Amino acid sequence: MLNWIWSSMIILGIMVGFLNLMIFGNHDTISNIMQELMNTASLATEIVIGLVGMMCFWLGIAEIMDKTGITKILAKLLTPLFKVIMPEIPNGHPAIGSICLNMAANMLGLDNAATPLGLRAMRELETLNPNKGVASNSEIMFLVINTSSITIFPISVFLYRSKFGAEVPVDVFLPILITTTCSTIAGILAVAFFQKINLFKLPIFIAFGLLLSLLSGCFIWSMFVGANLATQASIFANGAILLFIMSVISYGLYKHLNVYEKFIEGAKLGFKTCIDILPYLVAMLVAVAIFRASGILPWILKQISNIFAYFNIDTTFVDAIAVSVMHSLSGSGSRALMLDIFNNFGVDSLVGRIASVMQGSTETTFYVLAVYFGAVQITRVRHAVTCGIIADLAAMIAAIFVSYVFFANV
Repeated sequence: MLNWIWSSMIILGIMVGFLNLMIFGNHDTISNIMQELMNTASLATEIVIGLVGMMCFWLGIAEIMDKTGITKILAKLLTPLFKVIMPEIPNGHPAIGSICLNMAANMLGLDNAATPLGLRAMRELETLNPNKGVASNSEIMFLVINTSSITIFPISVFLYRSKFGAEVPVDVFLPILITTTCSTIAGILAVAFFQKINLFKLPIFIAFGLLLSLLSGCFIWSMFVGANLATQASIFANGAILLFIMSVISYGLYKHLNVYEKFIEGAKLGFKTCIDILPYLVAMLVAVAIFRASGILPWILKQISNIFAYFNIDTTFVDAIAVSVMHSLSGSGSRALMLDIFNNFGVDSLVGRIASVMQGSTETTFYVLAVYFGAVQITRVRHAVTCGIIADLAAMIAAIFVSYVFFANV
């Protein structure tokens, strides 16, 4: 599937560029496509270079966790749950611990920690994969959970809303929490359907119960914190990760481990991992850039708007749909669209709030797919794209519905 998606994005984008040139005499589209192609190829290299340092650091910390037995402890605690959603993973396998840490970092909105830990988890899952180059069931479930990951503290969205003068920058906190929960549930259900996983088991009910308790606790906490939520969330998230790093190193010393030596051993893998990612990242980002620069996306959105207008349905949300669609393709692209909406409609407008919720609700599906699968040289992704898009679609619908409930009469 990825082969057809990638090829179609490039071919359609270039075809539209030439059609604009030949039929409308528009030279800009061809120039924009070429400029985006060159810029994005360079951007992929910059992203990988920027990732190297954090990759080395977190793989070093992960190595200390392995040698001290922390990863095994986490794996043992979570094995009942993972035996249901990822039955191919053996009891106590270190991949479970890495997946847990990756999910925790995502929840806290700490992308710089989540990505290295996620890549490590993907490499560990690949050791269990009997068909190299083809995504396993466990790898697909992990990737979809990542792309739809529940985000408790979407700190970047809060900061952008604050910069644009939002009266209460954090008023989208609860809508984002609800929306991202919907996307994660939809993603897991989609993968379970394709992989014929029975989710009606006790570990799943316990996990959902704990999740709902966590979300309820966050909601109650947000009521007490009020307007200071963004600051408090940032302090909590960063403080939690620093405390975690200190605890891992301290426990290593307690176990009489040479933590420095083990850190270096793990960090050495960081550079190689980044080099492995680069070709896959270039391929995906270039395809997305060509598709975006061709003008196909604005045309699609206009047709969607016309359909809703025909049935006399409020079309306020249509401008925000671009943010959701682009977010599946490009994080920087969707962020630019969100900021453009803030500029044109106002940060506290209904469409501005919908765009904020959409931006904070899911990960960049095709970027995550390129990076995570690229790290283990997977080229056949099976139903991973379909399930990821289902999660993204669920997030988009939930974001629109929840935003109208919360903000339509504001």
